[in-house]
Amino acid sequence: MRRPAKPGRLRQMLTRRTILLAGLQAGVIGTLGVQMRRIAVEQNQSFRLLAEENRVNIRLIPPVRGLVFDRLGKPLAYNEPNYKIDMVREQSGDPETVLRRLATIIPITEEDIASALEEMSKRRGFVPVTVAEDLDWEHIAAVSANAPALPGITPELGHYRIYPQADDFAHILGFVGPVSDYDLSQTDDDDPLLLIPRFQIGKNGIERRIEKPLRGKSGVKRIEVNSIGRVMRVLGREESQPGANVQLTIDNRLQRYAMERLGKESAAAVVMDVRNGDIVALASAPSFDPNKFVRGISTTDWNALNTDTYKPMLNKTVTGTYPPGSTFKMVTALAALKGGFVKPDDKVYCGGYLELHNRRFHCWRRGGHGKVDMHDSLKKSCDVYYYEVCQEVGIENISAMAKELGIGVEHELELPAVREGLAPTKDWKKRRRDADWVIGDTLNASIGQGFVLASPMQLAVMTARIASGTKISPRLVNAIDNRPHPVKGREPLDIDPEHLDVVRKGMYGVVNERGGTAGRSRIRKEGWDMAGKTGTSQVRFITKEERARGVIRNSDLPWERRDHALFVAYAPADNPRFSISVVVEHGGGGSSVAAPIAKDIMLEALELSEDMDYRSLPTDVRAGRERPDDKA
Repeated sequence: MRRPAKPGRLRQMLTRRTILLAGLQAGVIGTLGVQMRRIAVEQNQSFRLLAEENRVNIRLIPPVRGLVFDRLGKPLAYNEPNYKIDMVREQSGDPETVLRRLATIIPITEEDIASALEEMSKRRGFVPVTVAEDLDWEHIAAVSANAPALPGITPELGHYRIYPQADDFAHILGFVGPVSDYDLSQTDDDDPLLLIPRFQIGKNGIERRIEKPLRGKSGVKRIEVNSIGRVMRVLGREESQPGANVQLTIDNRLQRYAMERLGKESAAAVVMDVRNGDIVALASAPSFDPNKFVRGISTTDWNALNTDTYKPMLNKTVTGTYPPGSTFKMVTALAALKGGFVKPDDKVYCGGYLELHNRRFHCWRRGGHGKVDMHDSLKKSCDVYYYEVCQEVGIENISAMAKELGIGVEHELELPAVREGLAPTKDWKKRRRDADWVIGDTLNASIGQGFVLASPMQLAVMTARIASGTKISPRLVNAIDNRPHPVKGREPLDIDPEHLDVVRKGMYGVVNERGGTAGRSRIRKEGWDMAGKTGTSQVRFITKEERARGVIRNSDLPWERRDHALFVAYAPADNPRFSISVVVEHGGGGSSVAAPIAKDIMLEALELSEDMDYRSLPTDVRAGRERPDDKA
């Protein structure tokens, strides 16, 4: 049996326990005190900021996109207000429930709800997602009035892009559309605006090539929200910077006329001011309505554009490249004169063909032209003359002259997919075709066939350089935010002026002298005489058998096997103001199809020329205005 402890010993044991417990309690209390001091004093700023972030949201303010005008201040692209509803998932609690409440106030469908939920699932919780747009003010007022029952929902004011000229400027302006995953994968642009769902950027044309200046810079809005995400007040706001205004060199009146004149053809026309390189018309037909892309083009419309044989989505003026045919003969003529291989009055006999190595190279005129000099070779477009001359000139000299005149080089324009064409050389064929250059290649190239390719833009530049004697380069943008773009290429060509005069007189004869291939397209108004050159380029091979029984007429061939029709010109002949090139795909003859179109467009350009001088943008038309004065 255990004996009870003595009273003295018991008091001693209680005292030790009391002291131990008291020490432990003091240690815990001290540790808590130290931690509380660190939180309250040392980490006060950090926790205060965390708390601030829980009640303050920072939102981007998208900028208003810059406006686009023609050379006279006519609006070509502007913005209209778009009332929309955004939703932030992390502030809404149950997004689906909130969206169904919203559906009782504004017109949104089950498909819209499903689309919004899917979009929110792909984005971070704090990123606003647009769930409805293009609403009336009454809808916005109703949503605002029911804000307590719609957590995470915010009415916003956005903007729609409008293209008032529609089809006429589609290939120049392009269009805008929502940023896609593909767009993000193709750019290193870290602008946070690109992460905003449905934020629109340029997808084609000027809108794409001048995207950053047109886009502007975002602003920031700091708002205070309560525990359920309702906006209580705006704490601060830094306004966005609107995009820059862009003024083009295009005259909307001439552009509209050119598009109407091309009609239903698959064709292109370029009009260029030879004095400064201004592109005053850049027409590619058929075209499309860019407004359909802004809000999302329908599957039916998209399929129709993509299956159209005439390729309405293709900008034929700079992306389309074609054998230039006889419009290239000025290149060969100038190369021959520069090298001293021929004199202007040297004559060549044309019997309808040149036979070389048991192969016949035919002239377009079956019976031939008889004896012709350089002037007649241009006026009558004799092929055999160039077959004979080019054998001495050689492809290297022809190629070098083509590049001097703007063919085979990529011109700097604010448009996507600008092609450089092709001025072939022996080295090019070896590298690209793994084959040696043969004399037949030179004969074909001398008349703009074979491997030679040029865009309508390049043909207009070639003609402008011949007319002006300078290396003038094309210019599409006059100014960005009233800062003028420079004129390039006013230095003289590396060509003897006398040689240029020989070619100019030949081009004058094409239109204005008896026997010229474009005599029916002569401008009869005094002082407006036009100098030009017709061209017809083959897209199929004509066999010996077909030539023997008679070449099939273009009108009897399927459309895609017909010749291309081309014409280049400048006017007035004695004081050049404009150059023009017209290409009609599979149109047949250049003299019968392309030349009359070019004549009509040139006449319109000359009649409008007094109004084509530069004008500055109106000082009250600044980026940020939804819609400029349409009377400009």
